[in-house]
Amino acid sequence: MIGLCEARGQGRHEAGRGRVGGGVGPRGGAGGGWFGAGAVGSRQINMESIFHEKQEGSLCAQHCLNNLLQGEYFSPVELSSIAHQLDEEERMRMAEGGVTSEDYRTFLQQPSGNMDDSGFFSIQVISNALKVWGLELILFNSPEYQRLRIDPINERSFICNYKEHWFTVRKLGKQWFNLNSLLTGPELISDTYLALFLAQLQQEGYSIFVVKGDLPDCEADQLLQMIRVQQMQRPKLIGEELAQLKEQRVQKTDLERVLEANDGSGMLDEDEEDLQRALALSRQEIDLEDEEADLRRAIQLSMQGSSRNVSQEIPQTSSGPHLTSEELRKRREAYFENYNSEVYEGKF
Repeated sequence: MIGLCEARGQGRHEAGRGRVGGGVGPRGGAGGGWFGAGAVGSRQINMESIFHEKQEGSLCAQHCLNNLLQGEYFSPVELSSIAHQLDEEERMRMAEGGVTSEDYRTFLQQPSGNMDDSGFFSIQVISNALKVWGLELILFNSPEYQRLRIDPINERSFICNYKEHWFTVRKLGKQWFNLNSLLTGPELISDTYLALFLAQLQQEGYSIFVVKGDLPDCEADQLLQMIRVQQMQRPKLIGEELAQLKEQRVQKTDLERVLEANDGSGMLDEDEEDLQRALALSRQEIDLEDEEADLRRAIQLSMQGSSRNVSQEIPQTSSGPHLTSEELRKRREAYFENYNSEVYEGKF
């Protein structure tokens, strides 16, 4: 198990951790996302000073601690070392009843209750990790704490747990932030909404722990003491962001397909236009050829008819009137004009 955690620790990348330049507005009522209304520059710098680790695998306990302490204070290797120390202490206590006892043998066969291969760590591991910094966890809804009647806004931070997920809610400067590693950034929570937010978590089955003690100094706390920030957008869960990016990629692909289809149809339209022009020219050429053929046939017929008519019109005897060559030429021209007009009118 240590080998797995060491591999995870050594393979950690910076994407999803570090200081962030944005967050998301409170769910239910306290502002929204990338920060910076008013004095945009200074507010943006203040928000960028907040350390926020995003979810990697099942390392939410690590993210919870580092977001609480505002820095990369713990790695999977260090937390797994604490888990193994706890496992060894439990084994020694079980051995006090006898190493040959049935309870001891059953204990040895069971997996660790303080960590698993996915990267989950128990509340005991988180509690022992915070003891290094002199911090203590108190159950928020315990009778002992409730009798103190402390207003949540007067605390400094909370750790929330549901099943195997851990996250931090912390006050930085004069404002509260939800530093859940499943969010794309810090989420601003108003003072008036904090109590309702914690009550809602309890209704959903969360265990809430109050962090008691002095947290280490951090840049974000110092900067946010001087100026309050605002959120302009709601936060998104990491899964929602990925789904949105996927949807945007799908829409982009669909748009590209439409554009490609339009371009293709445009090319087809151009090709069709060229084809229509070619066909029109071809028909014109055919019509012209047909006209020329008709004309040639008409001329041939006219020549044949003119020869017959001329032979009939010109007397073969010397007794008929004598026509000069000029008169004969005029008669032939008149005959050709008359015949051509009849051809075009469809008489031939």
